[in-house]
Amino acid sequence: MSGRIERMKACLNGRRDRSEHSGVPTTPGELARSAEAAVAAGAEAVHLHARDGSGAESLAAADIGAAVAAVRAVCPDTPVGVSTGLWITGGDPRARQLAVAGWAGLGVRARPDFASVNVCEPGWTELAGTLSLAGILTEAGVWSVADARALVSAPVADLARILVEITGGPAETAVDRADQILRELDDAGATAPRLLHGEREWCWPLVARAGALGLPTRIGLEDTIVGPDGQPVTGNADLVRLALAHWTSASSIPQPD
Repeated sequence: MSGRIERMKACLNGRRDRSEHSGVPTTPGELARSAEAAVAAGAEAVHLHARDGSGAESLAAADIGAAVAAVRAVCPDTPVGVSTGLWITGGDPRARQLAVAGWAGLGVRARPDFASVNVCEPGWTELAGTLSLAGILTEAGVWSVADARALVSAPVADLARILVEITGGPAETAVDRADQILRELDDAGATAPRLLHGEREWCWPLVARAGALGLPTRIGLEDTIVGPDGQPVTGNADLVRLALAHWTSASSIPQPD
């Protein structure tokens, strides 16, 4: 499965819990139901953060496998990806590396198609290599111009796409900062597909910017719990519908030469 995304990926839960939104899915069954609804609403791929029995984020093969298999059972033709955020192993790159190495033993239905790897985190190049050995594609998370330069200087095997992510700084500069990263990738000759998105107050301006540039984006309760009008949403499927409309509207706006 190539994991190609034309417009929209759904990010189902992230680090959020029910205290932030009652619809955040955490168990394999909840993730499956949320993924199924998001795909029915138009999502072309799914990204999730697996949890252990206590509800804590986990990279353990058993937890990753249970979450991925549950989603794949209801969305058999949809690429499924997971997080490798270093915080999940308490900031320990070696513990993360060992956990992810265990994914190679997962069966085909339980193994992720792709995994996000944040370029700003120590050990990211080794982690991408481990994913490749397990037959899992890498999504390279690029948060800054410095990250873009680091990625280009250390080419990744089996790179599915580059995630240009804006997660901090003033909301009014989010689009400019994203454009700076995209230009850096262009100037460096990076050819991998790109996906543009932001979190929280940076989310909706970057959904629109992605549409204007013809780039895919992502949406889900990981990134925001409100729509473009600032009103609460019911869940991931609601966000996907709103984001597709927002992306499509922006894509119809003529761009300057």
